[in-house]
Amino acid sequence: MSDSQANGPEANGMLEQRRPFFYPDSSSDTEEYRRDTEERRKRLSKRNGPCIRGRMPPKNQSPNVPTPSTSTQEPPRNGQKNQLMDDRITLVVDNTRFVVDPAQFTAHPNTMLGRMFSSGIEFTHPNERGEYEVAEGISATVFRAILEYYRGGTIRCPPTVSVQELREACDYLLVPFDANTVRCQNLRGLLHELSNEGARRQFESFLERLILPLMVESAQRGDRECHVVVLLDDDAVDWDEQYPPQMGDEYSQTVLSTPLYRFFKYIENRDVAKQVMKERGLKKIRLGVEGYPTYKEKVRKRPGGRAEVIYNYVQRPFIHMSWEKEEAKSRHVDFQCFKSKSVTNLAEATADPVIELEPLRAREEEVPEPPAEGAAEDDAQ
Repeated sequence: MSDSQANGPEANGMLEQRRPFFYPDSSSDTEEYRRDTEERRKRLSKRNGPCIRGRMPPKNQSPNVPTPSTSTQEPPRNGQKNQLMDDRITLVVDNTRFVVDPAQFTAHPNTMLGRMFSSGIEFTHPNERGEYEVAEGISATVFRAILEYYRGGTIRCPPTVSVQELREACDYLLVPFDANTVRCQNLRGLLHELSNEGARRQFESFLERLILPLMVESAQRGDRECHVVVLLDDDAVDWDEQYPPQMGDEYSQTVLSTPLYRFFKYIENRDVAKQVMKERGLKKIRLGVEGYPTYKEKVRKRPGGRAEVIYNYVQRPFIHMSWEKEEAKSRHVDFQCFKSKSVTNLAEATADPVIELEPLRAREEEVPEPPAEGAAEDDAQ
């Protein structure tokens, strides 16, 4: 037996510092140590719940919920990968291919691409490669920006693309174009397009509520055109029945609407209104500002006893439109009203024109003769 075994823990001070050592004879110390250990385990088990696999549960986890395993979901097998790839489709836009998931389009059924891949009707057929050629006339840069709407709900206008081009592409693909869906660095161009959209909706309302009833009234009288002058709500029109103002040949109608008057204050709104009326099938559209008589100022007597009435004129916008192709023209031509200028005698048509020589001879006689040379020398002397 070595000295360390004979002397016990007193000979090895390092071992005594690392772990406690109890003699077999000291049974009281061993029982107290076991009792303290068991009580400590019971207190810990009551506080934190049961341990799993000898490890303490995390602090932020409820005691009755087991610790989740760190293993992730099984990766898809080869068959599942092929199935995911088969669900994707290829779109060809401006000779550029886009591999997308059709589920992104079906989530927006009101758009054109959503209708193409959600309904049973085939709007387009794939080519020999199984690719779909869509969005004809739209550049690949614009289409890539519009695809962001199906992924995140917003469209960021590229710096190389004008806002008008993006707007036209959104209208073609039936994608909403508003302040909630479009992000653009060019605020002037964005606000201009938003103003055009707001002006279109506003004028369509004006056309249905205010202008269309006047057009129907003109059509019921047998007219083929309508001339509407927009007045303010507080404009007073007081014409003299005996001396009405000279309005010309056109029979004008008036509508009292201050909002419509303010609408036509901008030239851009007039262009939008003209485009809307063209889309509704109207012809001969004219928009502008003209003077309109409101009330009589005074009556002045002219020589001969004829009265001249002076009216007060205000500058107000007007709209003129027609629903006929030919305005104020008859499609029937009466040839009896025109004198024929055709030559019926073939001999006269082939003959040379007659030249009158007598007037030429008369003009020759009137030309004075130049003076003689001798006379000129006498005058010089």
